[in-house]
Amino acid sequence: MSSSSTSSSALLLLSFSLLLQIAIGASPLFHICSTSETFTAASTYASNLNKLIGSLTFRAPFTGFGAASVGFKHDRANGIALCRGDANATTCKTCVAEAGGEIRQRCAQQKQAIIWYDNCLLKYSNTDFFRKIDEQNKFYMWNLRNVSHPASFNRKVKDLLVELAEKAHVERRMYAAGDSQLGGSKKLYGLVQCTRDLSSIDCKKCLDGAIDELPSCCNGKEGGRVVGGSCNIRYEIYPFVSSA
Repeated sequence: MSSSSTSSSALLLLSFSLLLQIAIGASPLFHICSTSETFTAASTYASNLNKLIGSLTFRAPFTGFGAASVGFKHDRANGIALCRGDANATTCKTCVAEAGGEIRQRCAQQKQAIIWYDNCLLKYSNTDFFRKIDEQNKFYMWNLRNVSHPASFNRKVKDLLVELAEKAHVERRMYAAGDSQLGGSKKLYGLVQCTRDLSSIDCKKCLDGAIDELPSCCNGKEGGRVVGGSCNIRYEIYPFVSSA
């Protein structure tokens, strides 16, 4: 899948969208369409892709993750759908269904594409990407507000996310969320998650890499995310994970 060489203007827009997503919630966070290979609406790949998206929409809500392949050789469509660890089955199904329809419109002729929502991601390709860390498809989001003491805050963010990564990579769902004290009554909240086609070792590697990238995007910011095709991390100074 093609590399996400996101421009600085796009990253600035994403920082604003971090705030907007709190209110909107249903719009895509970001998407990437590969330009390397295309297909036509009447092709075998188009038919296989439609079947694949239908399969992922059906499978993902049961456990929060689905992986499937439809077709053979160059017409084979491979895909995954991952729902956020705190999303219930209804939210998961709605998100994956919407993602499937939206990505087909935005990447109408591309054989490889990925789309992220707040509650799910959907990715497909004509190549076998299962069990491999996606190093190419990635973007950042951050809160526009800065903290008063960035150095100490950054250390607490890293400590929390490292702790969550240690839990997630050995957990069946490869997901962990939690919080830590910032001082007084204030708390820091975090979430980490991997796609479940990865091994435990690769999940940890992916999360560690994402945590190491935080200074590049989110140094001293009140909230931030590193979002990829195989794993994602997020922290905020407000609770954002459902307790239900």
